[in-house]
Amino acid sequence: MTKNSMNPLLETLQAYPFERLRTLLAGVTPVDKEFIDFSIGEPRHPAPAIVSEAIMEHLHGLAEYPKVIGDLRLRQAIATWATRRFALPAGFLDPERHVIPANGSREALFSIAQAVLPPCQSPKPLVLLPNPFYQIYEGAALLAGAEPYYLNCDASGQPDFRAVEESVWTRTALLYINSPHNPTGATLSLETLGWLIRKARQYGFVLAADECYSELYPEGQAPAGILEAAAATGSLAQVLAFHSLSKRSSVPGARSGFVAGDADILRAFVRYRTYLGTATPPFIQAAAIAAWQDEQHVQHTRADYARKFAAAQDILGALLPVETPAGGFYLWPRVRDGETFVRTLYGAEHVRCLPGAYLARDAHGVHPGRDRVRIALVGSLEDCVEGLQRIRHFMEQHPISNFNIY
Repeated sequence: MTKNSMNPLLETLQAYPFERLRTLLAGVTPVDKEFIDFSIGEPRHPAPAIVSEAIMEHLHGLAEYPKVIGDLRLRQAIATWATRRFALPAGFLDPERHVIPANGSREALFSIAQAVLPPCQSPKPLVLLPNPFYQIYEGAALLAGAEPYYLNCDASGQPDFRAVEESVWTRTALLYINSPHNPTGATLSLETLGWLIRKARQYGFVLAADECYSELYPEGQAPAGILEAAAATGSLAQVLAFHSLSKRSSVPGARSGFVAGDADILRAFVRYRTYLGTATPPFIQAAAIAAWQDEQHVQHTRADYARKFAAAQDILGALLPVETPAGGFYLWPRVRDGETFVRTLYGAEHVRCLPGAYLARDAHGVHPGRDRVRIALVGSLEDCVEGLQRIRHFMEQHPISNFNIY
């Protein structure tokens, strides 16, 4: 196959953050210490026993072709969970019409753009996304032939949606929002979510709410969700919520999540996914049912992250000011030059983080990630403490002026 026979839109994709990180660290020989990886948001907590047991008990499902719409029992478990979690009116979320399983939120967040964006339109439709962002949003927009439009996050950690000009809204076909946000951890209020729903209905675009970090929050401070905001309007029109078990239940290898929302959009999305072949294996569906029906393991997970954030505050202190986020498991400290910080830290301490520049784009004269670094507290408490102590040692041994830290 020649290059000319390939989809030319593939050339518009930028290198993925971890590919860029490998290039940055190439040639660096780290000190002889055990490797600590803070770069990737992959939970390394033990998988809940109920999930593992459900998989083992349902391996006979290997002999079955799964259905794209999923087992009704799974959709019912999801609807029951979401109704309880977001205080939805009874019957508001119909498992027969408003819920479909997904192979993780990543797969669904990407494919929704291919399903809903109009092809060959001039000017290109806009796909709005927060900046910094999960790169799947950008790639989905580009491969659908749309134009990404970056909404820079301000000091709050979220974009100022009310500052978006009406001329932008009129071209918008899809808006990705992320709450809690990766990497800032900032959440969107119920009021803001309601305002965005009204905008989506006014201009006819799809509102895709990535809420895969929604269950990782300080205990007692659960963030609002788009389904809750939609319920206040009495309708799910133009609204889709994307959730995952990867973060909530520490099972990224299961690739299991769901999409819930507008029945008309989901009906068309199921048709698209039937051709794509994204049906979830029966044994994974069984594990998902068990996971969505249990909250005890999630409470333990939140407690584990709380201990790690407390350790970060205690260990790093004033040397590298960090804030405990409203959601998620990332630290997002300001270091001015993230690439220099990450490369030098890796060599000196064998600790790998991710430059914030790899999660953002230069937009509207601002690059909201260049002076940041993302630290994913996904390992065990012991590993995180060790890694944080090495970062502290690194800061003590290297003059702050080398990194122009604020």
